[in-house]
Amino acid sequence: MNISLTPKQEQFIQEQLKSGRYSTSDEVIAQALQLLEEDERNYLHWVEENREKVAVGIEQADKGQLTNGKVAIARVLENILDKTHQSQA
Repeated sequence: MNISLTPKQEQFIQEQLKSGRYSTSDEVIAQALQLLEEDERNYLHWVEENREKVAVGIEQADKGQLTNGKVAIARVLENILDKTHQSQA
């Protein structure tokens, strides 16, 4: 398989080789593909999690189990602040 790279991509590969972290351009490409695969798995997992959450939300809405908009926004903001504090710890 022949792959065409942009000058910027070629420069990045050269920088990685000069850093000594990789011995060949094939190693750089293999690592990039491995990271892409991992990213794709994480994305698909995220999509599935959110599909499940949406399904639960629709079911709750159908049953009339709704939350006031202001309360919902407050909960979202609280979750964001909690995650921000956790990442800083």
